[in-house]
Amino acid sequence: MRALALLAALLPFAAWTQEAQQTNLRYDEDWSLVSNTPREGWRAAKYRPLTDNGSAYLTLGGEARARFEGFDDNLWGDPPAPDDGYLWLRVMPHADLHVGPARVFVQGIAGYARGVGAGKGPVDETGIDLLQGFADVRMPLGNSGSLTVRAGRELAALGSERLVGIRYGPNIPQAFDGVRAILDHGPARIDAFHLRPVAVASGDFDDRTSTRRLDGVYATLAPATDIGIDAYWLGYKNEEARFAGRTGRETRDTFGLRFFGQRGNLGWNWEAMLQRGHFDGDRIRAWSLATETAWCFTDIPLKPRVRLRANIASGDRDPADGRIQTFNALFPKGKYFGELSPIGPRNIVNVHPSVDFELGKGVTVELVAARFWRESRGDSLYDIPGGLIRPAGGGDARHIGDQIEISAGWQASALLSFTASLSAFRPGSYIRDTGPARQIHMVGAEAMLKL
Repeated sequence: MRALALLAALLPFAAWTQEAQQTNLRYDEDWSLVSNTPREGWRAAKYRPLTDNGSAYLTLGGEARARFEGFDDNLWGDPPAPDDGYLWLRVMPHADLHVGPARVFVQGIAGYARGVGAGKGPVDETGIDLLQGFADVRMPLGNSGSLTVRAGRELAALGSERLVGIRYGPNIPQAFDGVRAILDHGPARIDAFHLRPVAVASGDFDDRTSTRRLDGVYATLAPATDIGIDAYWLGYKNEEARFAGRTGRETRDTFGLRFFGQRGNLGWNWEAMLQRGHFDGDRIRAWSLATETAWCFTDIPLKPRVRLRANIASGDRDPADGRIQTFNALFPKGKYFGELSPIGPRNIVNVHPSVDFELGKGVTVELVAARFWRESRGDSLYDIPGGLIRPAGGGDARHIGDQIEISAGWQASALLSFTASLSAFRPGSYIRDTGPARQIHMVGAEAMLKL
């Protein structure tokens, strides 16, 4: 009940209207923008000057979330808990101290799960722990540039989070320990890092650095205010990787190019990824293409936005040929294909149309449909973290199934929001050929207080 007590302690903030923009990465918020505006009561917590000239200041904040998820025939009826319903609770307070060019950011977490039938995992519960704790220093470079050097524990989100995300949708985000150097110069940004993911445990203050490693260089160029181009290299190492019943050392390099932007009513986010490396002596030859294209009808009622996502991630052709072609999504965002995401972006082809509406007074509704196939008949079916769902060899069919979903959101105030969703996943021929094949039903409901 500790998380519920912390949630109640944060409720007095809900009546306060914020002036600055919030993000899921709370360390990216700049509350010095409100330094010259009146601040009374809890407003003073967002920008609290510690010196007369404002060169040192403190920002305090936090968020609290309660989320329920209920399933009928999860994983198409596979045990151990196809019929499941559980409650996720988390509270994440933070403090951000700025002293001249230096900064210290600390964010704690209290994350609990109640009623998880299949057993609690790293995405469900962590107890009370340090989610983020780092120090950085920002050094100016000329009139239009800066270099930020950072060390410690932090959440990291690269691009659209297809490969490295903060896992915000599930209960426990994915943090990393390590160092980063961020160069900003005009329309260009280069982010270089050496990180290790945090291994989440269920007790208090017991999260530790894992043995896996993520290195990389991620560059972004904005040739225009509404257009961006990303180019990146990610180096991944895992001494205890698993694939097709084998355990061995995996080294994998990912090279990617992303083109994104918004021009008038048209929005797009297209990305190509190529992977090379080795696993237990075998060569890695994998790839993925991901696209998202949207058009917003701003001049008609409800302002509908039509969006089409189409993705393909390679799968392995033959486990005995000395080549591994299964794409590794590394550390992707949670809820990858929607609120109901039983499968992950490996050995997958999917088409994913949707439309969302603005109903007014902070209410939005989205309707989603999706169809999924296996990219390779010789490979298995995987979940988002890469765990095996259905092994290869049980059937030759490609069609995995079809998903429909309706979700609604209400931004009740600047601080308080609610969401709800209904989802169903009808199994295709591959699921029917390889085991239990019942239709999955899911309901989700969430309340979020963010200050």
